[in-house]
Amino acid sequence: MTFFTDGEKVLSWPRVPKHLSGWSNLVHGGVISTMLDEIMGWAAVRLLKKMSLTRSITVDFLKPVYVDEELTLEAGVKAMHGDREALMESSLRNGKGELCAVAVGTFALFAFDAIRKRAIVDNELLDELERLVSDP
Repeated sequence: MTFFTDGEKVLSWPRVPKHLSGWSNLVHGGVISTMLDEIMGWAAVRLLKKMSLTRSITVDFLKPVYVDEELTLEAGVKAMHGDREALMESSLRNGKGELCAVAVGTFALFAFDAIRKRAIVDNELLDELERLVSDP
């Protein structure tokens, strides 16, 4: 997935390949959940300028999602709980623009230095992410 932001939300337009199907030509629910979680995590990085770890996620599957179709994923901040926790939300739409899945997740937020001290993410990647969020 590749992520873009307009400053208020984060977007991605992936296509899921056939080998990630559940039944026949439907995208597996675990893959859908992963995409919704991933875009919420990137929304925390891009919009809140913090690293995040998922504490919990709830996914509602509303319509089938088909492989090899351009999808639209979107995520944003639903609420903040102090400066160390955020409630994020995300959605997935099919090529027709129909809402197929939504998720809400609670994310623990960390300063880049805190993640660096815990050695959770490669320092080179952390440096790159820090530069990314500090660019105007």
